[in-house]
Amino acid sequence: MSTLVGVHDKLSSLRKSTLVRDDESDPDGRVYKDAAGVVYHSVTRILGATAPAAQQKNLEKWLAREGNLQIRDIAAQRGTDAHSHAEYVLKTANKIARASANRRGSWKEGDEGLQRMPSKLFQWGLEKAIAGSPRLSFASAGYARGLQAWIRDNVRQLHACEFKVNHPAGFAGSCDALIDAPDETGVSRLSVCDWKTSERLRSREMITNYCDQLGAYSLGLTELTGLKAQQGIVVIARRTGEPQAHYLSRFQLKQCETQFLERCTDYYDALLK
Repeated sequence: MSTLVGVHDKLSSLRKSTLVRDDESDPDGRVYKDAAGVVYHSVTRILGATAPAAQQKNLEKWLAREGNLQIRDIAAQRGTDAHSHAEYVLKTANKIARASANRRGSWKEGDEGLQRMPSKLFQWGLEKAIAGSPRLSFASAGYARGLQAWIRDNVRQLHACEFKVNHPAGFAGSCDALIDAPDETGVSRLSVCDWKTSERLRSREMITNYCDQLGAYSLGLTELTGLKAQQGIVVIARRTGEPQAHYLSRFQLKQCETQFLERCTDYYDALLK
């Protein structure tokens, strides 16, 4: 029982970051410090700075074109809306289902120390949450619906939502969800998951960035809680149709952890130069 309590307490502590934004080091607010003064740079900042040179140059050219800054801002708002909607659905479903599981006493402890209710009970909570979810603007609704449909069909359990991580390698970030979801063979796995939105199909380079981002979150999760995700999932919602879902096995996720650590080394080496 002590292991169970310890794991859940550690997960709960990740709901709020213990880091403080350091605006003196970076006015954009992507550098953070802990109570001891240790500095952490954001996962997305590190990914952007270590992306292939051609990809960075293409982005700079695109942003320089008239009207594209506005398009970027609209896309950012669309992504924020879809993320907030997914968070609402997951947290509301968990609240509804947990209340029922508590009344029934229908909890089981997994090998890693996580409590689980029956998956059908959680999915019942999802249906209730989706039925009562708020409406979104026309610009964001299609993306949110696609993401919501993926969540309804795949999430079997929610362990953490919008959890914060940091790591001694010098990075910090926020992961969208730690869930139980089936892998590509149908077996339910403990999964780190990140939501994306995109009007167009993403390039291979962008998918690589997303996968390395999951590697960072997986590293941070293990560092702070001892939990090891069994798979990673990137879900890219589209305006219409089903989202693109990219699955990483435990082995592939481990590779992405290594790749992100290498990018961290390159990033901090460049800062020192």
